[in-house]
Amino acid sequence: MEGKINKQLKKVLKKIVKEAHEPLAVADAKLGGVIKEKLNLSCIHSPVVNELMRGIRSQMDGLIPGVEPREMAAMCLGLAHSLSRYRLKFSADKVDTMIVQAISLLDDLDKELNNYIMRCREWYGWHFPELGKIISDNLTYCKCLQKVGDRKNYATAKLSELLPEEVEAEVKAAAEISMGTEVSEEDICNILHLCTQVIEISEYRTQLYEYLQNRMMAIAPNVTVMVGELVGARLIAHAGSLLNLAKHAASTVQILGAEKALFRALKSRRDTPKYGLIYHASLVGQTSPKHKGKISRMLAAKTVLAIRYDAFGEDSSSAMGVENRAKLEARLRTLEDRGIRKISGTGKALAKAEKYEHKR
Repeated sequence: MEGKINKQLKKVLKKIVKEAHEPLAVADAKLGGVIKEKLNLSCIHSPVVNELMRGIRSQMDGLIPGVEPREMAAMCLGLAHSLSRYRLKFSADKVDTMIVQAISLLDDLDKELNNYIMRCREWYGWHFPELGKIISDNLTYCKCLQKVGDRKNYATAKLSELLPEEVEAEVKAAAEISMGTEVSEEDICNILHLCTQVIEISEYRTQLYEYLQNRMMAIAPNVTVMVGELVGARLIAHAGSLLNLAKHAASTVQILGAEKALFRALKSRRDTPKYGLIYHASLVGQTSPKHKGKISRMLAAKTVLAIRYDAFGEDSSSAMGVENRAKLEARLRTLEDRGIRKISGTGKALAKAEKYEHKR
């Protein structure tokens, strides 16, 4: 495994070295290089050798006498399981799995939270519809419901911990003249149970987001600096692993996530998309619509450098990412300033032309 020679193989090869007159056929090129270096035995690795090895594996029952087919099948299965377990244990991609799972769970939690909160607002809206317009924050809305419950309790409830004084007074005033219908205690209990679920999921989401931030800063610090932890994690999840992402070109990373739009554009011979998941990066978001395509292309080029540095580099600092981000921000300011200068210059020219027209 991994091009290393164990003790048993070394003993066998030492005997072969004395009698060998032809190159040794090996299935693993790395192992052949190690044998040649340590034992001075010439090795050969080619497609012909691979075909030969495949033939030996398929005819193993006839080459090894005294072994029943059932026993051979069990041995092959055991070897396959051991090999898979070993590769999974020492896989270089295994750490990326945590990021892929975390970002997928985060997206699922966001969808569930949106559904739960919408249902909670609609359900309690029959009893106190004015509260939804006064309190816009979903978590605060659920906490108020959990603390007060029935609309009649708002007059005596103290909500200063959750709401500002003006909003609290507005809520109490609205509760007295509310147009909502009366509901039973059982209905309120079910609504409060739903609020508890929303609050617990929100707290878990916050904890999961912090975990994702820490994992991204540990595994891909430069990518995190360039595009943020959420976009970076989504790019890694879309590619499968950090190493797979590092193999992509900058143009591929730029439109990663917009594959449907790309193939639709190619099929209909229209303009291809300029960005995919990278559109949600803060640098692209703060750019004017005219320059979004240009900035996304430059950001993709710098992000690919950061990805490869994080995947293959030995240094775990984010200095390279910070430096490249500063360059992109300077470039963005230059583009925006150039646009402002053009507009102001045109305005001045028109003003001068009008002044001369009046003099005539």
